[in-house]
Amino acid sequence: MSSHREAPEISKDPVADSTDLYAFVSPDKRDTVTLIANYIPLQNPAGGPNFYEFGDDVLYEIHIDNTGDGRADVSYQFRFTTHLRNHDTFLYNTGPITSLTSTAWNRFQTYTLTRVEHGRETVLGRDLLCPPCNIGPLSTPDYPALARAAVHGVGPGRKVFAGQRAEGFYVDLGSIFDLGDLRPFQQYQVFAKQHGLPNQDGVNATKQLNVHSLALQVPIRELTQGGWNGSDVNDSRATIGVWTSASRRAARVIEPGRGGQSESGPFVQISRLGNPLFNEVIVPMARKDEWNALPPAEDKRFASYVAKPELAGLLPVLYPGVFPNLATLDASGKPRADLLAILLTGIPKGIVPGFQNFTGTTEADMLRLNIAIPPTPTASVNILGLVAGDAAGFPNGRRVFDDVVTVEIRAVAGLTYHLVDNSYTPDTAAGQVTDGLDNHSPENPYLDTFPYLGVPYDGYHHPAS
Repeated sequence: MSSHREAPEISKDPVADSTDLYAFVSPDKRDTVTLIANYIPLQNPAGGPNFYEFGDDVLYEIHIDNTGDGRADVSYQFRFTTHLRNHDTFLYNTGPITSLTSTAWNRFQTYTLTRVEHGRETVLGRDLLCPPCNIGPLSTPDYPALARAAVHGVGPGRKVFAGQRAEGFYVDLGSIFDLGDLRPFQQYQVFAKQHGLPNQDGVNATKQLNVHSLALQVPIRELTQGGWNGSDVNDSRATIGVWTSASRRAARVIEPGRGGQSESGPFVQISRLGNPLFNEVIVPMARKDEWNALPPAEDKRFASYVAKPELAGLLPVLYPGVFPNLATLDASGKPRADLLAILLTGIPKGIVPGFQNFTGTTEADMLRLNIAIPPTPTASVNILGLVAGDAAGFPNGRRVFDDVVTVEIRAVAGLTYHLVDNSYTPDTAAGQVTDGLDNHSPENPYLDTFPYLGVPYDGYHHPAS
């Protein structure tokens, strides 16, 4: 749901469909930032004989804005090439894959990583190997070792990984898109009440599914304006904006009678992602494809949907009597300055004590990360991030385990509006509403080190008994 199948056209092109974006100061390497962009949503691990892979015909990019104009100052580009060792077998592998150069692995991918800064291109790595998909105990008997071998050093302080990972995002898709039902609150939901449905825990729709990750760990000085790497949280250079995009060539020709195709022309953006759920929940269906084609610098076009989000009007209707203050706020027509700050400009100094991730007045959907805020010690981490007092978590960037669904539902429900209008009192429910997965713990746990997302689920054991 974060950005899985979020727009009509990109839902038909999963190879170019970004699902989640993460940006955080690396907890085990404080002088670096980790950037992760996930693609190819909702992968069933039992995907043979044609297992999932990146698109050779897709330009994948992770962008950084360090000047606050919603345009890329630094970009990292990934271009993939698929190789076939044996043209006479239908098999992905003909024996156990025990290394990234195993001759038993028939179809594999390499990639080139390029850094672009103000139009100047620097190739950081060529012919970098991806790991295979996690097939099962016979084909990939030591998958963690294969994944570790696919973490490549690409210069001082840099690491890169591109390959399959366990889905780290969790959401009750089945309930939320069933007329906005939230299982822990469905005794109050107007339609669920008619069916006599009791309150229940949430059901994780992405459980035991995989994604493909583009993961980078780079020195902070490579991302900030002028190479700044200070400790002053209030310095304007402390905050960077991050988003990911996927592009295809402008023209595609399907070759008759050959089962192939060719592409030509310039690359055209067809997918992007900054903040989780932005295109999914904020942008109306008629404009979702348009949003995917534009850079963040053009997001002023969509600011009205943030200022008066549809969901804020629906919650009091779907849950009668539960959100009376939100209903009054929505009826007043006052723009949601809290959401405009969280999603489009960053939070200015003075709103949250000791915190800011403001990038300026340009309205742009980007993950905003203040790199001067250190990682939270493990014992003090709160998956609800900033709203729970953990300033290293969402919406200050996004860590792999942050519960962004609960955070954003509560923000839309009015929990954060009092920060910009102290005359407003949030409804009690605004601080309690959730999809019921706020204590989620994935079956394949997150890693403590790069690339942080867990070992992908294998097809042999799926679904787990």
